[in-house]
Amino acid sequence: MSLRFYDTSARQVRDFVPLREGHASLYLCGATVQAPPHIGHIRSGVNFDILRRWLTHSGYEVTFCRNVTDIDDKIINVACAEDVPWWRISERNQRAFTHAYDVLGCLPPTVEPRATGHVPEMIELMQRLIDAGHAYAADDGSGDVYFDVRSFPPYGELSNQRLEQVQAAADSDPDRDKRDPRDFALWKGAKPGEPTWPTPWGRGRPGWHLECSAMATKYLGPSFDIHGGGLDLVFPHHENEMAQSRAAGDAFAQYWLHNGLLKIGGEKMAKSLGNSMRIPQMLEKVRAVELRYYLGQAHYRSTIDYSDEALREAAVAYQRIEGFLTRAVEVLGEVAPAARVPAEFAAALDDDLGVSQALAVVHGHVREGNSALAAGGKEKAGELAGELRAMLDVLGLDPLSEQWSSGDHGLREVVDGLVAVALEQRQAARARKDYTAADAIRDGLAAAGVVVEDTPQGPRWDLRRS
Repeated sequence: MSLRFYDTSARQVRDFVPLREGHASLYLCGATVQAPPHIGHIRSGVNFDILRRWLTHSGYEVTFCRNVTDIDDKIINVACAEDVPWWRISERNQRAFTHAYDVLGCLPPTVEPRATGHVPEMIELMQRLIDAGHAYAADDGSGDVYFDVRSFPPYGELSNQRLEQVQAAADSDPDRDKRDPRDFALWKGAKPGEPTWPTPWGRGRPGWHLECSAMATKYLGPSFDIHGGGLDLVFPHHENEMAQSRAAGDAFAQYWLHNGLLKIGGEKMAKSLGNSMRIPQMLEKVRAVELRYYLGQAHYRSTIDYSDEALREAAVAYQRIEGFLTRAVEVLGEVAPAARVPAEFAAALDDDLGVSQALAVVHGHVREGNSALAAGGKEKAGELAGELRAMLDVLGLDPLSEQWSSGDHGLREVVDGLVAVALEQRQAARARKDYTAADAIRDGLAAAGVVVEDTPQGPRWDLRRS
């Protein structure tokens, strides 16, 4: 099976044919940094990190651009409420997003441009649109510049709307000098107390949609392969991006991929609704790798309705994977990832990034591997463990990788030494048939969070997971 994706613009699954053979260019709408991230934001990061990893594994050289919107109405409003400069809000929250991406194992993008660093590119794009008759500067001298939606007949194709169905754009004051209420702001004229940059039409600041078109084409070119983002961005943001870019003469994105939303109690997770679940809060419930498993396990286009029970189930599922690989290493020594993933796993990811089907292959390997270890089949167990590591690497979930295993090595060695002494005492008590003492040692270890399992190869231990 060839690599295929559901393209929102075509409303069907299409074979992936990159513009340049062996290369894949990917733009992801990143954070608008008015607040720290919640797990709904980071779900998008995890979904597109898996896509990026699978493209790389499939042999593509990937250029991944993920932007930062560091100037926006919401950022300015938060800054006013806190009585601090707007850039302090942006900088603080961008660091929080970067930390969250890193903690959950998302590979850093090839480039991560900020909107405020690309005003010259935005001015150039506006000039091209004005020259082509698709944009205009407001006649009231405000400095506003608007995109003329009626000048672009395909407007509405991405979101599958006719122009007469489109509501008035809500990204500017209703009393500003627009020719049509549906025209959207490319540039917002200066207002007292707001940051501004000079343009030929007056000082002001960029509109949200203009920012992404300018940054995407700056780093990926006038035509690139994939544009990604959350389903809530299809309209108006991505519709407006596509319209202004194509009206200016750029082919822009060839495929549009959108991840589903993460809800809680059936409602979209949002700060304004008071139901956001921040990353530090979540990491008090489960480990980072378990949270990544939870956010990435469903198909990227599906809706997730969060519950603590579902989070716990995901953590237990991941621990089964981790447990097999831990036992395999104890019995076999070092287990290297296989050079190739199983065909069923590859077919699942090739079919519109079917992670849930791919995880079925993962858990099948875990079951077979545990059976092989129990039967003494070291060669089979080693083969399965190697393939398992290769699959988990694609998903960013390999417990033996540096990302997930490096943090506690020193502490683990200390604990291992202390537990070994306790287990020797327990074995000695059992040898002299003092089972009360042996049980007391085991219970004491359990109370300290150390779980002991008696196996044919002798006792083994692990830390109890939340």
